[in-house]
Parts: sequence; C-alpha cells; structure tokens
Amino acid sequence: MADHSSRMHASLTASGSCRWIACPPSAQLEKQFPDTTSEAAREGTVAHEICEIKARQKLFKKGDSGYIAKSVATRELNKIRKDPLYFDEMEEFTDNYADELDLMALSFPEKPHIALETRLDLSDWVPDGFGTADCIMIGGDILRVVDFKFGKGVRVEAENNTQMQLYALGAWKKFSLVYDIRRVSMTIIQPRLTVNPSTWEISSEELLSFGQYAKERAELASKGLGDYNPGEEQCRFCRARQQCRARADYNIQMAFGDVGKLPPLITNEEVGQYLEKGEDVAKWLKDLQDYALSTCLAGDEIPGYKAVEGRGSREWTDQEAAFKALQDSGIPETMMYERKALTLAALEKVVGKKAFEEAVGEYVEKKPGKPALVKASDKRPAITNVPSVEEAFEEVPF
Repeated sequence: MADHSSRMHASLTASGSCRWIACPPSAQLEKQFPDTTSEAAREGTVAHEICEIKARQKLFKKGDSGYIAKSVATRELNKIRKDPLYFDEMEEFTDNYADELDLMALSFPEKPHIALETRLDLSDWVPDGFGTADCIMIGGDILRVVDFKFGKGVRVEAENNTQMQLYALGAWKKFSLVYDIRRVSMTIIQPRLTVNPSTWEISSEELLSFGQYAKERAELASKGLGDYNPGEEQCRFCRARQQCRARADYNIQMAFGDVGKLPPLITNEEVGQYLEKGEDVAKWLKDLQDYALSTCLAGDEIPGYKAVEGRGSREWTDQEAAFKALQDSGIPETMMYERKALTLAALEKVVGKKAFEEAVGEYVEKKPGKPALVKASDKRPAITNVPSVEEAFEEVPF
C-alpha cells in the first residue's frame, strides 16, 4: 500500500495547476513563502489511507495483484483509527468512495484493469512533473481517472479541472502503448459535500490538446515568465496572495476604479457583475487583515494599525470541585444542569441513519432551506417567489 503521508510533490504540482496555468509567474513568486500543511490536509491524508484499504477490499479478489487479505486490512485500519485526526464519520465517507469505485468497475462491459495509488510521470508536459492518481480504470477504449477529495469547503468539479487532466495525461502515457484509449473520463468523489460524483468525459485528442497548452504554460511558470493574472480560483491557495501586487492592483481597480459618468441607478446586469467581482475583493481584504495581524504580532509595524488582545473568556480550572463547592454553599444541584434534547441531526448520528429512519422516520419532515444566492453554475434548481401559472389561475374559494 502507498505511504500517503510521505508523498513527494513536484515543483509545479498538478494540484496547483489551476494557479500556474492561469497565472504562470505566481509559481516562482510563491516560493518566497513557506509551504505549510493544514490540519484539513492532514485529515485528508488519513482518509485517503482508509480509502485505499477499503478500495482494495472491494475491487480485488484473492489472486489479483492489488488484493489485500482481510486480516491485513483489519490490522492496518485499526492502526489508522488510532491517529488523533481520525474521526468516526470517515467510515461513511470512505465507504462511499469504495462503493462508487465498485459501481464504476461494474459499468464496464468487461472487468477493467484497475490500478490504485499509481505514480504518474508528467514530465512530457510539466518539467520534472509527477503525481499520484487515487484510482485508474481502463476497459475497451476508455480510460477513467478518479480522485477522492475529503475537503468540505469548496466543491471541486471535474469539468475542465486541470489537475484531473494532468493525471489523465500521465495515465494515458503509462497505458496507451497497451490500450487503444479513445475516450477519457475524469471523476471527482467528494462525499462530504455531495453524494453525486462529478464526472467529465473528453476524447483523447482533446486531452492531448490540453497537454500542449499546459506544457506551454508550465514552461513559462518554471522560468517565472508570463503575465500575472489575479482571479478568485488561482489566488485562493497561492502563498503570495496576501502581498501580491498584481492582486492588490486588480482588486483596487475593481473596488475603486474610475467608472465615469453613469446613470444614477445600476442595472441587474451590473449587480451580477459587481457581486462576482466583489468576491475576491472581500477575500483580498481578509488576506490583508490576516497578514497585517501576523506582521504586528511579529513585532513589525503596519502604519495606522496595531495588534491588541481581544475579548477574553472564563473557564473552570476544576469544574467538579467548583460544583461541589457550590453545593456545599447551599446551591441545589438541579440549578447547575439543564436537560436539553439533542438536535435531529445529532440524534440521528448517535442512533445511526438506518435505525433512526426505521424508528422515527415518519415523524421527520423535510422543510425547504432559507433562500440563498449562489452562482448560476450551481447544480441546484433556481427558485422564485413568483407564482406558477397554475397557482396564479387556481380557483379562489369564497
């Protein structure tokens, strides 16, 4: 099995390709800043380790090269479950991943070739580039590349996803001499955000065309050449985003640029434009605040600003001893506690989904959520307060 915690990373990573493809010089600029690993990323590593074991159990039988004995799988899973970053919900999410892979394998007319945790050579397109694909399936003329995402902050789509296309190129290079690959399918499984995987399919010709474009951008990025191109997606995880001058100029222009003489009221079209442009302005200001605070705490000066201690909080040093002292002073124990029912979601988690549904499903009503404004690309259907034709003309009782 792969050692997920010790995965090496290329200088121009596939996971960061949306950044260096859109904004090539950022790759060299962000080298001035430390590359830190978040707790969320470490959680993802733990989940990936579980995913690999469960996928091997689900997809391979004894005698297959990827097979893992049940006793070995149990021992490895028990070891992972002792990790401080492990939590119980990982079981459901990783089960979902293994089940989805099983369904994909069954969708092939014949049993496909399956490779898990496969190191891929991307150097034909990215200088010294490489990556590791979570799962590759090949059957007939189709190559399928699958990636597991454990994050729950931003939904990652497969369509035009540069990381997935680079992995697909590496898989095509590795297997195209043996298989006549004509179609390439890319799937992202992100169970903490959606039960439905995101899948995008293109021809091998389209994939290779992207590879040529990525190669050109990678050559610029590796040399620190090309134009800076700030934007929400490419700036999101860039280590230079707080101090990047191009991003500052871009956001200042959007927020305070000269708009000339215009009508006194903005149009709906302008509202949409300002909402979209304003997203990165708000994020940029938050990044500036984070940078300024860390700078002040380090002893340096940001003119006009300083770091101060925020509102503090109180907590018990020994709650049990404190409560006993209160009782000894005559305060009844009933005054120190409150009986409170668990929320529906918390109770379902304790009882288990199946048992919960069987016992009290009939008492649960799904209510519509509060209206929220999202981008038009969101998969959910649009809603309005405007009555339908049927509602408008339905007979009103007297």
